[in-house]
Parts: sequence; C-alpha cells; structure tokens
Amino acid sequence: MITKEQVLGAQNEWGSGVVKIGSLKDNRQECETYANEFLDKRYAFEAGPVLFKPTKCALQQFRPTKSKALSYFIAGNDRACDEDKGFAIQPWTKVRFENAGFILEENRAIAMGNYFFTDLNGNEAKVEYTFGYKLMDGTLKIDLHHSSFPFPNPVDPA
Repeated sequence: MITKEQVLGAQNEWGSGVVKIGSLKDNRQECETYANEFLDKRYAFEAGPVLFKPTKCALQQFRPTKSKALSYFIAGNDRACDEDKGFAIQPWTKVRFENAGFILEENRAIAMGNYFFTDLNGNEAKVEYTFGYKLMDGTLKIDLHHSSFPFPNPVDPA
C-alpha cells in the first residue's frame, strides 16, 4: 500500500526539482540535462502517455509526451509548443504543497490540493493541482498532472 509519507516525499522531490531547474536557467545545457533527468525521475513517460495538463497553456492544453512536457518546463528555441515560456525557469525559490486529500492504493495514489510557487521577490502564486502517481520499481512517478489557476471569486448577481 502506498503511504501518505511516500506521496509527501514525491511532492517534495518534485518541488525541489522545479526550483533546481530554475536555478540552472543561465546555463542552458546544464538546465536541459537536468530537466530531462527530472522528467525521467518524476514522470512515467516510459510507461506510455502521461495525462499532463499544465497551468499556463491555452493553445495546446494537454501534453502527453516528454518532449511537450520539457517544452512547458524550459521552453527554448526548439520548444515543442510555440506558446511555452518556460514555467520552471521563472525561476522559483520554493514550492510548497497544501494537500486537500489523498486516495492511496496498492500501486497507485492520487493527491489533490493547492501548491504555491514563490518567486525571487517572495511573492507566492497559488495553483490548484491533481497528481496521479504510479508505483514503478519502488518509485512514485506521475502519470496524471493537472494544474490550473483558482477560479476568480464570482460577482454577486444581486
């Protein structure tokens, strides 16, 4: 049975990886190498398509391949999707998760909640997320990643 602690560990590793990608933005080769390794370690692309719907995408909302996920994280001249600006090379100084809940199973787990990205000025961006994890060779890997900005407060119709 996958434990809550395993999911929390995977979330911490994911957040640390995003921060590290941004810290390498001035050395493009090292950034690309690390981002590729990050995707290999954190996502289950080797097992098939990953249901990946990142936050800042309007034209190509869904990114089922590693090359499209890499494009979202670090963009670059050879990016797979023209709209990408390189989300992870913002850069961010911290990522923290506030989990609303977990579904834990033998070889699968789902977590949902908010995560917060801190920029260089200390400002936090709040994003809603759902991550699905698959246990692969003793490691939790993401095969479902959905994130979006919170819905704005509705205007009172009265």
